[in-house]
Parts: sequence; C-alpha cells; structure tokens
Amino acid sequence: MELENDTQISEFLLLGFSEEPELEPFLFGLFLSMYLVTVLGNQLIILAISSDSCLHTPMYFFLANLSFVDICITSTTVPKMLVNTQTQRKVITYDSCIIQIYFFLLFIGLDNFLLTVMAYDRFVAICHPLHYTVIMNPRLCGLLVLVSWFMSILHSLLQTLMVLRLSFCTKVEINHFFCEINQMIQLACSDTFLNDMVVYFAALILGGAPLSGVLYSYSRIGSSICGILSPQGKYKAFSTCASHLSVVSLFYCTALGVYLSSAATQSSHASAVASVMYAVVTPMLNPFIYSLRNKDIKGAVNVFFRGKP
Repeated sequence: MELENDTQISEFLLLGFSEEPELEPFLFGLFLSMYLVTVLGNQLIILAISSDSCLHTPMYFFLANLSFVDICITSTTVPKMLVNTQTQRKVITYDSCIIQIYFFLLFIGLDNFLLTVMAYDRFVAICHPLHYTVIMNPRLCGLLVLVSWFMSILHSLLQTLMVLRLSFCTKVEINHFFCEINQMIQLACSDTFLNDMVVYFAALILGGAPLSGVLYSYSRIGSSICGILSPQGKYKAFSTCASHLSVVSLFYCTALGVYLSSAATQSSHASAVASVMYAVVTPMLNPFIYSLRNKDIKGAVNVFFRGKP
C-alpha cells in the first residue's frame, strides 16, 4: 500500500528500545538513575571548580565547560524519553522533534570541539611547559570556547534547516529514543540525497578534523613522554592525559560509528544502543573519569561541602 505524502505532519512516534511493557519500568529506572548521576555529578564539578580559585586554570576551565555541555546533551533527550516511558505515550510533536535535533547536534558538536581543545591544552602543558601560561592565556581560552560555540551553532542550524525541507509520510515511527537526524532522513518521502551528502560531509569535516587534531596532539605528547628520563615523571605526565584519552576514544568510536555506518546497515536498534553510549553514558562518566580521581577536584569538593580544606 502506498504511503500518503504529508509535508504538514504534526507528530512522530518514538519507539525507544523495547515494545515489551514489562521492560518499561526497568528502562525508566535505569535512565532516570543515569540522568540524575549525570546532572548532579557534572553540576558538582562546575561548582567545585568555580568555588576554588586554585582551579581557575585553562584545564579546569575547559572541564567546567565540558561538564555544562554534558548536562545539556542528556537534558535534550533523556527527559522526553522518561516522560514517554512513564505515560506510555511515545509521541513527540514535529516542532519538538526539530528543536530536539537542533540542540542535540549543537551540544554534541560542542562536546566534540571541547575534547579537541582539551587535547591541545594537554599538548601545550606537556610539550611546552615553560610557555604554558603564556600560550594558554585567558584570552585564548575564551576564544577557543567561543569558536567552538560558533562552529557548533552553524552546523546544527544547517542540519536543522536541511531537515525542514523534507516531507514525511503520514505514518512515521522513529525506531530510536530521540529524534536522531539519520532516522529522520530515512523516514522522509522526498529526495534525501542532498541531506545525506550534508550529513556525511559534516561528519567527515567536523568529526575527522578534530579527531586528527587529537591524534596529532597525542602523538607529540607520546614522543615527549618517551623523552622523560624519570619513571615518576613519565607516570605523572601520562596520568594527566589518560582520562581524557579514554573519554575521547569512547566518544569518537561510538559517535562516528553511528553516523558513518548508518548507510551500511538498516539496524536502527544497534544505532540507538550506540547513541546511548555517546549521548548518555559518556556524559555520565565524565565526573568519574575526569575529575573524581583528581586530587585537586577532590580537595575542591571537600572545601565546597565542608567549608574547609
């Protein structure tokens, strides 16, 4: 039966992870727990950094921005999923879907750029320690964050405008827990060639270029660490990068995998699971991997709660 074309469609159906009602309470509890951990953990990092003047350095400035963005990423998708799970009404309006696409792409792009900026910060700190404070001055740090916002806004705006030009069939079911752009393009009744080209070109440029910068930074960092004679010096230098490198690996492997493999497979369920990794799990792990193992952050948290070192 031919599906009717309707450019004025008013809502979509988010299928989520499972259509089995008995799994809904488990998924609700799981994602609610992860969301609360993400928000509270990252808020604690922001408050600890802002309240301790000793942490007003470039590394922690970028970390505070990353924590804010991680809260925004999960807040763009998870609350709607929780509401749909609790009410058993898995509907999202067309306008809400477009807004969700815009802000999700905005904050994911910011996460991408901030991880690259943090890699550059570690490169300067380890490879040029004597010039670190001169190179990573407040003006440059602010400019790097501002450029990251500007690039992310342009990208998300372009992708959202490209989605707005599409027309959809009257029966639209998104096999995902949020309005993921690749899923939206696949559901369109109109020609999507231009949308596909924009998505993959953007993934290549905005994913490949920052990843190249991260790999270059860590190749230089690795060379510098190998040149350190003291085992303690090598360990100290490596320990400052290990957390960032692990999160970068998790973020890029899952995020790029979702977008670059979408044309090769029709498994929307696999795409949804991969999206959970970079859109929910990675922001939740940020406070633990980056900060709670850090003595400076631990001290700042202690001061924040107890009012004394």
